[in-house]
Amino acid sequence: MIIGVGADLCDIRRIQTSLDRFGDRFRARCFTDLERARSDRKPDPAWSYAKRFAAKEACAKALGTGMRRDVYWRDMGVTNLPSGQPTLKLTGHAADHLARLTPLGCTPRIHLTLSDEHPYALAFVVIEALPMA
Repeated sequence: MIIGVGADLCDIRRIQTSLDRFGDRFRARCFTDLERARSDRKPDPAWSYAKRFAAKEACAKALGTGMRRDVYWRDMGVTNLPSGQPTLKLTGHAADHLARLTPLGCTPRIHLTLSDEHPYALAFVVIEALPMA
């Protein structure tokens, strides 16, 4: 059962401007330690940060909250499954909200796809509730 869908398009140039202007303050406010470590290793970190920023916006939309109602940037972090497929790990208030959305007897699964084509980064999130076995 699908319990949430969200999409976001982010301008990579806007993220680059924020990185140039606010630097570590922007990184620390919006991204997890793992996201910062992965993005900062890239030849052009703004592309990586933009995809992650879009993923967080898309996830907040899929949760039905947007970036409010106690859902914070760092409560959502892009991670990878063992296969390499991207997904989101939720903590704090975002995880609490997901738990409230998930029907009893089900477990949530977050599907995430990311793409970029300069100057844009795209994220699409589907939150699914799967019956427990």
